[in-house]
Amino acid sequence: MRGRNLRGELDAFLAGSEQELIDFRRDLHMHPELAFAEYRTTQRIADRLIAAGLVPAVLPRGTGVICEVGSGDGPTVGLRADIDALPVPDEKDVPYSSTVPGVCHACGHDVHTTVLLGTSLFLAQQAEAGLLPGRVRLIFQPAEELPGGALEVMASGGISGVDRIFGLHCDPRLDVGRVGLKSGPITSACDRVSIRVSGPGGHTARPHLTADLVFALAKILTELPAALSRRVDPRSSLSLVWGRVEAGSVANAIPDDGVAEGTVRCLDEDAWHAAPDLIKGLLDSVAGAYGVEAHMDYIRGVPPVVNDPVSVQMLTEAAQGVLGDGAPAPTQQSLGGEDFGWYLESIPGAYARLGTRTPGSPHLADIHQGTFDVDESCIGAGVRFLAATALTALWEGQRPSSGEPLVSLNADN
Repeated sequence: MRGRNLRGELDAFLAGSEQELIDFRRDLHMHPELAFAEYRTTQRIADRLIAAGLVPAVLPRGTGVICEVGSGDGPTVGLRADIDALPVPDEKDVPYSSTVPGVCHACGHDVHTTVLLGTSLFLAQQAEAGLLPGRVRLIFQPAEELPGGALEVMASGGISGVDRIFGLHCDPRLDVGRVGLKSGPITSACDRVSIRVSGPGGHTARPHLTADLVFALAKILTELPAALSRRVDPRSSLSLVWGRVEAGSVANAIPDDGVAEGTVRCLDEDAWHAAPDLIKGLLDSVAGAYGVEAHMDYIRGVPPVVNDPVSVQMLTEAAQGVLGDGAPAPTQQSLGGEDFGWYLESIPGAYARLGTRTPGSPHLADIHQGTFDVDESCIGAGVRFLAATALTALWEGQRPSSGEPLVSLNADN
């Protein structure tokens, strides 16, 4: 890539395409679709890729698109965007607010999709000009919020042959033009646990003649999280937090049934794999001490997203090359879940956070809220960043074991 001016090429591409991409994002925002129901979204993506001369393939369930750009014997780099919306009412007063009652893009997946689409169109031009040293696998993934879409992609061979994969997510805490980067865990594993406790029931005047189920349930609620903090390396950040508890219907009767539901989150892969058996053992111990039966349903969600340091370095070089030296920003670990982690259990890669806040704005609408929106100039910044990342990864994949780097993102001589 020596002698090329990637910044200039991206400037020229976005001068003719940025408004189209903003309009595309607004169209998606007005027509949000929930997990595995993204039929219109899928068709809109596929139609635009076909118009660019690409050959998209829709996933077997009818939602989600995989498309390859480029050819040849070079490495294959995957770029992923999620396309589904949330069951959250849109509370914004904007011309492009959701037209679907109770559903909106409150997590920025419309932006992710549009950024990947714009990147796809730019890379298609690069490939046509013979400037793509390998292949780019475009993954427009359904059902991240369910989750399950990543597993659908993998079952369909979507990452077969991919050497490295990248994704990004809107971050309303970062200004447009900045990207949040971190090596190691950046999001958490997230599972669900449901516990049902049963006993003979009885009168609250005679708890000694029965099993005091509410008291036992309260002990489970408090002792399981406390015990976990002493049985697992604290650096794993394994946490069990309850979100729903239900038992009994009147004040003077000990019920025969109770339920507790919560989430298990973890930053460490080994601790995540060990969590179900550990929690079950602790549950049986506490329940047995109070004479109740306890049944646990443990529902796997997603593994932690653990960024590969080499891939993060590629993201850093790409951001500096097309957004400026100050673009990369350190970002914190999140205990939120993200099914991009499934890809990183199979191949190296990294996940970045894309700044969406208007610089200087005091307003902060967090994700998963009906008021969430973005400064749409983040779309152009995202295309620059993701395109540069793909090209950096392709060229680095061909770099000799020693010698001068092949990448110069903003060369102008």
